[in-house]
Amino acid sequence: MQITSRFTIAVHALVFIKLFQDERRVTSNVLAGSIQANPVIIRTVLSKLKDAGIIDARQGSGGSRLAMPVEDISLYDIYKAVDTVDETGLFHFHENPNPACPIGRNIHSALDDKIQQVQDSMENELRKISVADVLGDLVREMDKRQ
Repeated sequence: MQITSRFTIAVHALVFIKLFQDERRVTSNVLAGSIQANPVIIRTVLSKLKDAGIIDARQGSGGSRLAMPVEDISLYDIYKAVDTVDETGLFHFHENPNPACPIGRNIHSALDDKIQQVQDSMENELRKISVADVLGDLVREMDKRQ
């Protein structure tokens, strides 16, 4: 299973909002132009970020603003907010291993904990990285190209 593009769309949107929220109204149409995605998708992502308390978004002409400092927003917060994976996790186990087969009968016991360990490790790494970290790298890249 793959983490959906909603995750990277959300990170892109948050960095854009941080950089431009004091200069212009950051609407879903403005974000759609930067992200090159349908404004409906952007609105869905913004709605999830708002529900998580990460942004303050006003419908109509209000635009979006951050509801907390970028240092306090981890990639894990975004990952959870935009529902990139369901409650079963990143890995979807094949449905019907054959109980009559010694492998099929035991594969869950042999693999489930390892899969959970991988997911836990990824989530712990996401907790260590903030939007501020991404923003810092982005600004350095932008400065290099000027």
